[in-house]
Amino acid sequence: MASHRRPKQPSRARVSVLTAAAATAVALSAQVAAHAAPSPSPKKEDVKAQIDQLQEEAEQATERYNGAKERTDQLRKQADQLQDQVARGQEQMTQLQAGLAEVAGAQYRTGGIDPSVQLMLSSDPSGYLDKASSVQQASSSQTEALKGLQDQQRRLDQQKAEAAAVLASLDTTTKDLNQSKAEVNKKLKEAQDLLNSLSAADRAALKAAQQQQERASRGGTERPDLGALPQASGMAGAAVANAMAQQGKPYGWGSTGPNSFDCSGLMVWAYGKAGVSLPRTSQAQGNYGTRVPSLAEAQPGDLIIYRDDRSHVAMYIGNGMVVHAPRTGDVIKVMKADGMKINTIRRV
Repeated sequence: MASHRRPKQPSRARVSVLTAAAATAVALSAQVAAHAAPSPSPKKEDVKAQIDQLQEEAEQATERYNGAKERTDQLRKQADQLQDQVARGQEQMTQLQAGLAEVAGAQYRTGGIDPSVQLMLSSDPSGYLDKASSVQQASSSQTEALKGLQDQQRRLDQQKAEAAAVLASLDTTTKDLNQSKAEVNKKLKEAQDLLNSLSAADRAALKAAQQQQERASRGGTERPDLGALPQASGMAGAAVANAMAQQGKPYGWGSTGPNSFDCSGLMVWAYGKAGVSLPRTSQAQGNYGTRVPSLAEAQPGDLIIYRDDRSHVAMYIGNGMVVHAPRTGDVIKVMKADGMKINTIRRV
């Protein structure tokens, strides 16, 4: 006769163990799937916008670096001059004191040191003249000698104070210089890291799009014909020719040539070769010379300053075009003068 016993049911403890094991397996599977699935690559459009922003910030930091370096160089030269003056002044002081000591020695040998000479050789020569009226024994030559000593001491103290102030300023600007340098490098590294985050295909597509955009900014030509541009004479014409001859050389932040240039460095070099000394930074160049009211009135050689903070500069070459040093990773090239937001135009 067949058995009608019900099949043995698993214990409650066994069910709990199996349920927990299943849950763990599901969780592990999800984790494995998550790691196995590649994370989505950042969109090249978003990366390009971020890179452009970082490059702009790097250029701003570059111009701060240029300004700090120019100020540092000026202060270092000024400090050297002041320290040289202090050294010469100290030597003159020593000679004056030696001359007065000889007078004292002569008086001692002829009958003792005169009271007026004792005052001269005191540690406080400036107090001598206040007492001289009561002493009444100082000769005219001794009084003049002490006046010279007093004046020299005053000049020496002033020069020492000026040298100390300049050295303190030099220390501050050197710190600013190093900070700006570190900031430039940081921004450029961030930009490169973003670019590296793209896939090889996206990097190639981004580069092709940039090249197409640059060709459009040059009016569709790889390199404009210099002969077709309006010819400027004098220093402006020489500066244009100098700048145009640098096309293809790399951008180098903080550089004024001759192998690489940043934006303001190219202007300094091109005009320097033409005999004109420009300020080092794009901000300072934006205040140099005379203002040109509009782009329609620009002439070859004019400096066009861009952005609200005046952190970029180019040189107008005619036909609505400028030559400039764009940014790190790029080369000296031309673009349309209105390719960026114009802040001011200056005629050198």
